[in-house]
Amino acid sequence: MFRRARRAIVAGGAKPTPKSIPWCAHHILMYLFYIIAFNSQYLPKRWCLGVCGCRAFAKTAGQARRTQLTRGMTDPFSLFDTWFHAARESEINDSNAMALATSGTDGRPSVRMVLLKGHGPDGFVFYTNQQSRKGGQLVENRQVALLFHWKSLRRQVRVEGAVGPVSAAEADAYFASRGRDSQLGAWASLQSETLSHRDVFEARFEEVRARYEGQDVPRPLHWGGYRVTPERIEFWEDREHRLHHRRLFLRAGENWAESLLYP
Repeated sequence: MFRRARRAIVAGGAKPTPKSIPWCAHHILMYLFYIIAFNSQYLPKRWCLGVCGCRAFAKTAGQARRTQLTRGMTDPFSLFDTWFHAARESEINDSNAMALATSGTDGRPSVRMVLLKGHGPDGFVFYTNQQSRKGGQLVENRQVALLFHWKSLRRQVRVEGAVGPVSAAEADAYFASRGRDSQLGAWASLQSETLSHRDVFEARFEEVRARYEGQDVPRPLHWGGYRVTPERIEFWEDREHRLHHRRLFLRAGENWAESLLYP
């Protein structure tokens, strides 16, 4: 068995030498275990399994284990939950930050960062001033794209789909959970309009503060939430030498069809 494993490695391009590859049973068994556990697709055959190759083997095996943990998931929302939980543990701040790309009838794209405030099988939710530039584009063109990038995990999630408003009750509930100054800011800001001087905005904020002194701040009618109902979700994982791993989920009626993409 060891001779067959040795011949397989040599056939794959490795050139064993007494200095670089100590042909001991330990390394042969590690290689065979790797083939069984990870289908050998993450370990280039040219890597030696000797002393010089142990560090590379361990790093690649770790990447493969992370992929194996989620490979069996065919529900993209369950997979997103798993990745999002890991991001909340590893990101320094704003693990729920996502890029939102929109365009209007003129076809010119616009992108900005917003915060994810809810997610599940029905979609991904964010909130904004509906009279802002993005709000106007969302009326003109309901097709949007989202991008999550978790640098600490070297992962990305791309989402494409149509957007629609959340219910008034859902928007009210979220607005009530915000900090008071954030609530006041939603009233004071004429989002995306030209501001002549910062002092003008701060004066508007103080005016709103005085108006609602001693009472709850209601949600402005022009402020609400949107839900992106995905048609396409891609999960991207970094690999060495740009040999990345990409899993694509496409909506197929009530189900999802899964495939891989070339990096």
